[in-house]
Amino acid sequence: MTEPTTPVLVAVDGPAGSGKSSVSKQVARRLGFGYLDTGAAYRALAWHVLAHDADTSDAASVLDVLGDFDFSISLDPDQYWVRVGDTDVTDAIREPRVTDAVSGVARVPAVRHAATTLFRSLVAAADRPGVVVEGRDITTVVAPDAPVRVLLTAAPDIRAARRSAELSGHDAGAVADALHRRDAADSSVVDFLTAAPGVQVVDSSDLDFTQTVDAVLDVIAAALPPQTGSHDGR
Repeated sequence: MTEPTTPVLVAVDGPAGSGKSSVSKQVARRLGFGYLDTGAAYRALAWHVLAHDADTSDAASVLDVLGDFDFSISLDPDQYWVRVGDTDVTDAIREPRVTDAVSGVARVPAVRHAATTLFRSLVAAADRPGVVVEGRDITTVVAPDAPVRVLLTAAPDIRAARRSAELSGHDAGAVADALHRRDAADSSVVDFLTAAPGVQVVDSSDLDFTQTVDAVLDVIAAALPPQTGSHDGR
């Protein structure tokens, strides 16, 4: 009997507003891979902590409710959902109150350790030839040995403008300030603005969405055997 092969892991890191979620999801579609949004796990935990009326900025409070955190996520880029227990939190974890709380939760070392173990197990159990995993520390902590590691970035003003366009009805200056605060808070935990050795940088400042997807696919095709990283479906 042929042993099942371990899914190929494509690691994508990047700051807020770099487009890593939408680009990673489309790359996964083009390759027939799974898609794992690791930030959703931290957001779901922040939602869970808030649901317990606990302090998301206090590590002890976060750890108190971590024990009953029942998290599940779809790896299908076309049928994406996030659940905590039986509750679908796909939309709820994008609410501003969760966005404001997530950095405090994500900086707790025990949380990051548990999350890293979870992400690796999700990839290992995937029923697809590969998984595109995106987040902040995928190329350096979660999967430093991944065959493809990409840092997707863009100039700060470009990232702020893109995020503002996503959030209609929000003040552009306030969105930019929030983005910079989020980056500053998260960069105190992990460096996601500088490419580690062996990580390929894709700067999308002057690229549109399709061009950015193709640039990432080119990196993958150069690193993987043709049958694994082919993207002839352009």
